[in-house]
Amino acid sequence: MPLASRVPLPGVRSRQGLTCPYCFAVVAQGRIPFRCRGRAGRRQGCDPVLDRRLADYLGSTAGASLPPVFAAPGRRGHAPCPDCGQPTGARVCPECHNPLPSAYVDSPGRIVALVGAKNAGKSTYIAVLLHELMNRVGTELDASLVACDDRTIERYKRDFARPLLEERRLLPTTASAATGPREPLVYLLTRTRRARFAPGRLARSRNDSLALVLFDTAGEDLRSREVRDLHLRYLEAADAIIFLVDPLELPGARAAVVEAAPGLPAVPGDDPDSEPINIIARVTEALRQRHGTRPGEPLSVPVAVALTKIDVLRPALLRQSALHRSRAGAGVLDLDDREAVDAQVRALLHEWQAGQLDTYLRQQYADHALFGISALGGVPEGGRVGAGGVRPYRAEDPLLWLLYRFGMLDGLRPGSGDGNGGGSGPAAGGPAGPSPFQGR
Repeated sequence: MPLASRVPLPGVRSRQGLTCPYCFAVVAQGRIPFRCRGRAGRRQGCDPVLDRRLADYLGSTAGASLPPVFAAPGRRGHAPCPDCGQPTGARVCPECHNPLPSAYVDSPGRIVALVGAKNAGKSTYIAVLLHELMNRVGTELDASLVACDDRTIERYKRDFARPLLEERRLLPTTASAATGPREPLVYLLTRTRRARFAPGRLARSRNDSLALVLFDTAGEDLRSREVRDLHLRYLEAADAIIFLVDPLELPGARAAVVEAAPGLPAVPGDDPDSEPINIIARVTEALRQRHGTRPGEPLSVPVAVALTKIDVLRPALLRQSALHRSRAGAGVLDLDDREAVDAQVRALLHEWQAGQLDTYLRQQYADHALFGISALGGVPEGGRVGAGGVRPYRAEDPLLWLLYRFGMLDGLRPGSGDGNGGGSGPAAGGPAGPSPFQGR
């Protein structure tokens, strides 16, 4: 499929309902229950009661005593509590009783699953990506990123921003879903998009919003059948998947940089949870079984495959390599740059005798793209961020491509004047180009 083409993607509306961002149950829009506001000051309301469904989801009764939930079929924004008569706009999932943020209910939510082998840097990537969207990339896109619930605010600060960005400590590996429920991060991304100028008309702008749900998957969750089946409902609900691949787990890549990183073992470890092809194959086969995809038919979910820690590899690349260039911050997706990076990463995979990964992706997915990123921008030192601090390189590229696929970001070929992403381009799964490595 040409990178320049866009196709309608299945969103929550096409599922005849809304997908809960916590338990991923599909909920009919007109059958979302409400939670009473309860007593507050002089305001009358219902007393808190133990919410068994919420307690089951949380795995504890702590924080699960709240005003009661009630059904109000056909009601959308507000409904009166049948017991106390007080109006409320607090909506909850009928399955897990987690709150459904109004921004998520009212906007076309897109769920992005983040999958990677152990030590691929999933948590670090989430921390840096969200920080970039709140700051540099958000300014470039004229976009705001706002958390949809208090739990997202607290979890981002506690588990991501404070340890990595403030204290400069490396984040621990993702805990298995078997040890507790996976808590997603739910954000509302709003872009101001200015219409093209037309003669005789005033240029107008509009705000486009979508709810972005990010959750990460521990590598070991995809090995155990029992835990994997539990975890697959998360992946099944995803509108897109980002696979993070640690290139240092590929023997050819490790050999190319071992001189630049003297502390690096000459060969990868033997942990099967660290082999990228194993992780991707497990997810792919499980999704095929869940979706009932016919043999030979590619999956339609868009997939972004990103080589992490690209900063370690850059010294060994040719000077003209696309991976030496920074992305031009123009508020659009540069389609020429996107295709150049895709071709360079594909060439690297074949150079490292990892071409089967490229072949497998092309066979199994109708729409996939390859990326080279670095969340930290430098090699850590003793469990801490390097002396230069966090200096991300192209960390936002996979999400920008997905925003383009979702129709929230224009594609442009510099010099063509085409801001709609039209025109033809090389297939994302085309043959490998010349090796981007220097002669060795």
